[in-house]
Amino acid sequence: MKWAENHEVSGSNPSETKILGDFFLFVIALVGRGSARSFPVLAIHIPVRPGCEGDFGFGGGGISHCGKDQNSDWRPAEAALYCIKAISDYVSDIEAEVMPQIMSLLPKLPHQPQLLQTVCLTIGAYSKWLDASSNGFSHLPTLIDILVRGMSTCEDSAAAAALAFRHICNDCKKKLCGSLDGLFQIYQTAVIGEGPFKVSAEDSLHLVEALSMVITELPSEHAKKALEAVCLPSVAQLQEMINQGPQVLGQKNARELTVHFDRLANIFRYVNHPEAVADAIQKLWPIFKAIFDVRAWDMRTMESLCRACKNAWCVLNSEDKYHQDSSLSPTMSKWYELLRGSWGLQLGRCWRKYKDYMDNTISRVFFISLVKSLSFHFKQQLDLLPQIFGSDPSCANYLKVLIESLFSHTACLLTKIQDFTSRPDIADDCFLLASRCIRYCPQLFFPSTVFPSLVDCAMIGITVQHREACNSILNFVSDIFDLSNSTNGESCLSIRDSVIIPRGPTITRILVACLTGALPSSRLETVTYALLALTRAYGLKALEWAKECVSLIPSTAVTELERTRFLQALSDAASGANMNGLVVPIDEISEVCRRNRTVQEIVQGALRPLDLNIVAVS
Repeated sequence: MKWAENHEVSGSNPSETKILGDFFLFVIALVGRGSARSFPVLAIHIPVRPGCEGDFGFGGGGISHCGKDQNSDWRPAEAALYCIKAISDYVSDIEAEVMPQIMSLLPKLPHQPQLLQTVCLTIGAYSKWLDASSNGFSHLPTLIDILVRGMSTCEDSAAAAALAFRHICNDCKKKLCGSLDGLFQIYQTAVIGEGPFKVSAEDSLHLVEALSMVITELPSEHAKKALEAVCLPSVAQLQEMINQGPQVLGQKNARELTVHFDRLANIFRYVNHPEAVADAIQKLWPIFKAIFDVRAWDMRTMESLCRACKNAWCVLNSEDKYHQDSSLSPTMSKWYELLRGSWGLQLGRCWRKYKDYMDNTISRVFFISLVKSLSFHFKQQLDLLPQIFGSDPSCANYLKVLIESLFSHTACLLTKIQDFTSRPDIADDCFLLASRCIRYCPQLFFPSTVFPSLVDCAMIGITVQHREACNSILNFVSDIFDLSNSTNGESCLSIRDSVIIPRGPTITRILVACLTGALPSSRLETVTYALLALTRAYGLKALEWAKECVSLIPSTAVTELERTRFLQALSDAASGANMNGLVVPIDEISEVCRRNRTVQEIVQGALRPLDLNIVAVS
């Protein structure tokens, strides 16, 4: 209440005093008190009309006066009505003397925005009474008309009306099933936003929930059409964006998409009709898939979309017949098994269940399409899979499918350094997961077709300036060189060498460039370790690669003594010397090449880390 919180009502003119007297007598009667003083909420001074105690009628037309004169002061009525709303929890749901009079009074009040806001909130507060009372239903048409008026007046009254609409549909949903056409008209006008309604996108979720609750009470044969109708505004908007093409869709603000996915998520949350939901998500999959493919990098959109999927999954999961029902259409079966078996947030826990479904019903292609879309938004769950199941032979085939699908898709997303710069989170998550695969299931990772492409991808992005992404790539490269330390790693050395040796000169050049200025000095320790791990793994070959790289640096930047000391440190590393004692000469050449901008540009121009990232493999 905006006015009553800051004003007293003493000194009101007779008509205002009369209105307050009528309203507050309602309050006193509803709580069973003898006087206004005994009820704490009535702390403001109330000049009750003498002689009206116990009279709960309108007493000579005071309220009718307020309703007829739109210019009369609405504040006293709003103050009293606010108090009536505040005591709603203490009013019996079967109260039959005073509440009908209040509900009859509300349509007669002026259409002032602030007063209308309080009226709408009061209607919502007494939704349980409207459902339980024997004559509550008779008031619903006029009260819903008030809410519609509130949605059209201003943003504040629209927010209050939307919330009240939700409360009424929640508590009176069984009684409103026969009025679904009228409710849909209100819903569509508010959600589409083309009418006079001033309901915000956030407040429109109340209307979504309201209609969904009513649909739950419909018979199954009617629920499908009703659910399709309530989804239609969001589906139409999403389809229109997709029709504009991938480029336009990729440039859309996330909010333009999430507002629709949030509505769909709420619909699936409150419509408890598994068959209707099954039919709806079968039709929705092409839309979801199209947005998955274009905006997998967009965390906000993916979270909102995945929430809709999760809510649909929860509805289907409540019905046992959807677990193994072969009569479902192929798309529906795929959808359900995807959400049940490979849902991103559940992936770590449900892997064994997913494996069983993979054996029986799920399409691998369909599984891969979802994994591609969700994978790196749920890194923590996915990171568990190699660690938990990497050594389990019964899971080998399925884990291999997962590895190949994730990394092949990511390699396609990260084809140039600009991709790493614009999508560092994807790069970070990808190479963190790849490192876990090297440590826990190298026997699956190295023989896969994605290993060479992922090495090429790392060579492209290793100079990305994003700290976490860069460190993940450097650690991935180091883990490749330290493969012999991994469980079952020895058996994969020949495969690793067949990929790394042809790329060795380029990898070495990039690492030396990172050491001498392509990356900030704060990454020096990680780069140094990767370079020493390379030298330790490939010995004399790595020394030859390093000599070729260092020879490219002009003598104006690095002296012969500094080159020699650097190469000697690498030679000692190849011989198995302790790495801690080799850091000084490596730090020295790094500092020399970074001593000023001119020298740094000369060195980077000679090593060209962004060129020749990938060499042809014969």
